[in-house]
This record gives sequence, C-alpha cells and structure tokens, in this order.
Amino acid sequence: QVQLVESGGGLVQAGGSLRLSCAASGTIVSINAMGWYRQAPGMQRELVATITSGGYTNYANSVKGRFTISRDNAKNTVYLQTDSLRPEDTAVYYCRARGVITTTAIRDYWGQGTQVTVSS
Repeated sequence: QVQLVESGGGLVQAGGSLRLSCAASGTIVSINAMGWYRQAPGMQRELVATITSGGYTNYANSVKGRFTISRDNAKNTVYLQTDSLRPEDTAVYYCRARGVITTTAIRDYWGQGTQVTVSS
C-alpha cells in the first residue's frame, strides 16, 4: 500500500557529490518524519539525517556541513544532497518514513536501499 523508492546512488570519486531521492507512494494522508540511514558492510545501520514535516532537521556528526536533507511535503519526497564525499561514506543508504498516516493505519516504512560508493 505504501512504497518508498530511492534513487540517485552510484560511484563517485572522493570529494564528489550525489543527490539521493526517496519518493513515498500510496494512499498517504501525511508523513511525520522522513530520513536517511546507511549501513556499511559489517556495520550496524546508522542515522544520517532526518527531517520533520515542519522542516526540523537532525544530522549525524560525521556528515554535518557536508550533507543537506530537504523535503517536498506535497510530493512526499525527501532528498539528501551529499557533498565532499569521503570513502568512509560508502554504504547502502536507506530511506525511512516515520508516522505514515494512511486511511487504515499509522506505521513506519523503509525503502529498499541505494548503494553509494566513494573511491579514493
């Protein structure tokens, strides 16, 4: 009923940029918060950045000043602009939508993930 579809990952050299997008589709009334998480091989999934429907943002210390999260509420879409990428940013990036209100339920959803690889 609700799907999150990510796009924009890829291979980039250190110092480069990528723009990730995540669009939520379905019978959505509203979404409380949206965000990005990442998981590197052998590591736990970690928060990268989140944004509420009102525009309040939160970032992991490791990406502050390099990544920017934004959101289009009308399109139920969240973006992550990643600049000054480093090899340690290499991971699968997952989109998460929290407090998704549909006509039948309120729950959280995850996207399928998009690979970001930064070469040195």
